[in-house]
Amino acid sequence: MTKQDFESKMLQAKTFHDLGERPDYHAGYMRGLRRAYHGENFGTDEEHAKWLTLTEDDQDETRRERGRGYQDGLEGKRPVMA
Repeated sequence: MTKQDFESKMLQAKTFHDLGERPDYHAGYMRGLRRAYHGENFGTDEEHAKWLTLTEDDQDETRRERGRGYQDGLEGKRPVMA
């Protein structure tokens, strides 16, 4: 991922987050995108493992949304608005 691609996707996600469009998803997305761009220099392996399991939380939709966003950001996908 190039610096320009990282910055472009981060700006999109931040804009959607600030507009209130799936804020939990976009918070997770921005964290996942940072991990994708900076690699192991961003966060610990333990934190990374926890973020990857958030989508499995059957009790908390907020955590699932953050996990979905994290995985999309980690994969370098474009952030989704709705």
